[in-house]
Amino acid sequence: MKPMLFAMMSCTDGCAVRRVVVQACLGWALLMPTPGSAASEAERAKEIVEGKCFICHGTDGESSSPVFPRLAGQHASYVARQLADYKSGRRKSDTMRPMVEDLSPSDFAALGRYFESRQPIAHAADDAEFAQVGRFIFQRGNPYSGIPSCASCHGPDGKGKQDQGAPNLADEIWLYGGSKPAIVESIRTGRGGMMPAWAGRLDPVTLKSLAVYVHSLGGGK
Repeated sequence: MKPMLFAMMSCTDGCAVRRVVVQACLGWALLMPTPGSAASEAERAKEIVEGKCFICHGTDGESSSPVFPRLAGQHASYVARQLADYKSGRRKSDTMRPMVEDLSPSDFAALGRYFESRQPIAHAADDAEFAQVGRFIFQRGNPYSGIPSCASCHGPDGKGKQDQGAPNLADEIWLYGGSKPAIVESIRTGRGGMMPAWAGRLDPVTLKSLAVYVHSLGGGK
């Protein structure tokens, strides 16, 4: 609810309402950076990227190897959330944990917006016919085996749903590599993220077709 609308609501405890309204307004203001703060945030993000991130992810979020995630164009909130999870230990990585130890939540937000603003590079799909098999499963699931559609979380266009923590699949960002074998492994195991593991529930042909289709949404090398 927007702060101004909330302020118009009546309540028997007027003081409590005013406190909540003030807190809401302050929170709202923090989400709306001023031009000066936006500029300093961009500078801070660039400093971190050039000091840490570029080694694996590139200065523009285009990694040089499928081993490292491609971050260009990814949802800002998703990137920030993963970085916070690495720092808290919710997500395990001996590589990432030291990188985020001295960073703050505002740094995570700045990095998220930085990579979201980078323009991803598209690559053509190479197996369009087989991709259509995966498209059916992605859009509709498999009603015969009780498999829900991928689109229920990632959206019909594969662009993700930030409120559910589902990343954008229709871009050049691959958190665990964009090759078809890497995508198959992500579907099979869930990679320890938000997505459940599908190993044992999807047959090899379905896994492969989904990988080809997802690969075609955003490319990958």
